[in-house]
Amino acid sequence: MTLEIITSDSLSPMRHGFFTRRGGASSGVFAGLNCGTGSSDQRDIVAINRARVADAMGVAPSNLATVHQVHSARAVTVADGAADPKPQADALVTATPGVALGILTADCQPVLFADVENGVIGAAHAGWRGARDGVLEATIDAMTDLGAERDCIVAVIGPSISQGAYEVGPEFLDNFMQEDPDNSRFFANGTGDRMLFDLPAYGLHKLRAAGVAAEWTRHCTYSDPDRFYSFRRATHAKEADYGRLISAIRL
Repeated sequence: MTLEIITSDSLSPMRHGFFTRRGGASSGVFAGLNCGTGSSDQRDIVAINRARVADAMGVAPSNLATVHQVHSARAVTVADGAADPKPQADALVTATPGVALGILTADCQPVLFADVENGVIGAAHAGWRGARDGVLEATIDAMTDLGAERDCIVAVIGPSISQGAYEVGPEFLDNFMQEDPDNSRFFANGTGDRMLFDLPAYGLHKLRAAGVAAEWTRHCTYSDPDRFYSFRRATHAKEADYGRLISAIRL
């Protein structure tokens, strides 16, 4: 099956893509393009999937750089290719042609960044914790350290869990209200004391407040099982594990 790749005109002409699960070699609960080395999927199958992504990006598998994601606010600079072992971080930036940056998600926000004019790109994994703690701002700062200019940077949020599927408890709301009372705008009433959190809207707010143009592709990972993996959907279905989507960009 052919890979399905969601792109954004805003990131053109940078080669990039938010890959769906279609077109991969994995089976079972991972059926499709599972690129998560941290999953319990067969490692050789995951390697095949990642090689297909690298080929689609026009790079060797060794030049598809990813990180060991830990829900942090750390961004690392990539100079040549994939590091071994992978650094613990949740964002990557580079100004090196021929290197693709990859981020894995399964409900969290994959965010791809590009400053076309100055030749700097970035990729970030931004769940609620990373977004709250500053991973998006850290990515932008790391890009400017490489010569990017804020008013030239465009950021695109890819397939993420949408507000209607993201139910949280009152303690979650408290965390965000302590940061800024205006964060109440990102919550809607759910059932009982539950709230519905708008992660993409929060990500867009953080990006725009940091001085960059930003948009969301408006794809919900939870509600489209044929195209996307979802940690929350797998949890609700009591599945043993779940696949990871990959989003990538290169100069």
